[in-house]
Amino acid sequence: MLELLRLSLLFALTALAEIVGCYLPWLVVKQGKSALLLLPAALSLIAFAWLLTLHPTAAGRTYAAYGGMYIAVALLWLRFVDDVALTRWDVAGAMIALCGMAVIALQPSAGASA
Repeated sequence: MLELLRLSLLFALTALAEIVGCYLPWLVVKQGKSALLLLPAALSLIAFAWLLTLHPTAAGRTYAAYGGMYIAVALLWLRFVDDVALTRWDVAGAMIALCGMAVIALQPSAGASA
């Protein structure tokens, strides 16, 4: 359980870094905000890439598991930053994605019996 919490927090930070890194340029292009926002956007995307390297499993497996958390964090962003109410379908989808993340991230190691 502690491992799931650790992985979840790391994935959530990773997702937040990716979303910020993409949202800031969106503000520049779509809402005419200052181009100076591109600097923290770039730094956020660097942090995103670095955070992905902190996982001990193969890159493809890490990306697959991360996708589940990304969905949940993106929906939280939608709710609290974009101020859009979530539907029960959003919540159900996020729960399914998080279950998928847990299945992938917590699978037994290659040496353990499956």
